[in-house]
Amino acid sequence: MTVLLFGVTRDIIGTGSLQIPAGEAEGLKTVADLKEHLKNGYPGLKDLSSLAIAVNQSYASAGDPIQETDEIALIPPVSGG
Repeated sequence: MTVLLFGVTRDIIGTGSLQIPAGEAEGLKTVADLKEHLKNGYPGLKDLSSLAIAVNQSYASAGDPIQETDEIALIPPVSGG
């Protein structure tokens, strides 16, 4: 599973993308599972006020299913004016 990182998520994790090995990805069935997994591995993500997830270039909700072959994007909060 490929996880693309943008903005502050890239800064927290220290890279532009992650590969979650098949053995780890097997236990991740929903977007919520993935978020929890990433927050456990990268505690700095817990400090974000919100974190949107896109699965295969479409915004996803916590209960949406994910598969090992999906491309995931972490989209941090954005400010501007």
